Amino acid sequence: MDIKRLEADKLDCRLYVGNLDFRISESEIIKMFSPFGKITAEDFLWHTRGPKRGEPRGYAFVQYTTKEEAQLAKEKMNGKLVCGRPMVVHLASEKSSLDSSSSHRAVKDKKLTGGSGGKSQYTDRAAKIAAIKNKLKSLEEGGCSTKKPRLNPDNLTGIREQSHKKF
Repeated sequence: MDIKRLEADKLDCRLYVGNLDFRISESEIIKMFSPFGKITAEDFLWHTRGPKRGEPRGYAFVQYTTKEEAQLAKEKMNGKLVCGRPMVVHLASEKSSLDSSSSHRAVKDKKLTGGSGGKSQYTDRAAKIAAIKNKLKSLEEGGCSTKKPRLNPDNLTGIREQSHKKF
């Protein structure tokens, strides 16, 4: 029982820090969070394989000595803009409860939009498709198309004749 209690207390002192810009370093995380208390551990996560190997994953964990320090850091740093992005900061123990409440969040979002969940999915998809079509249309009109122009057979005969001429 005591081991579970110690693990729970440890999680109460540990913060999840997400939505980090990829230019943020470990030392900058420590500098940002050290004014709120003594940091006992910091885990900055990196991609370990694949095409992004060696790049930051965009989140980290910061652990304080007390719950109060962690709570203060959470209150002060959650939503703070860093490199133009709002940081997401919450207790690591809250992470699993936030994931399980995603259905609650979907219901809340559905109430805000005023539609049913299924219908809003289709309108979101339709809006995305329309946006892509508009983007393609504007690229084609602006001459920024990445397609190569088709060769006209009439133009090829002129090129062939020129290539056979001796200079």
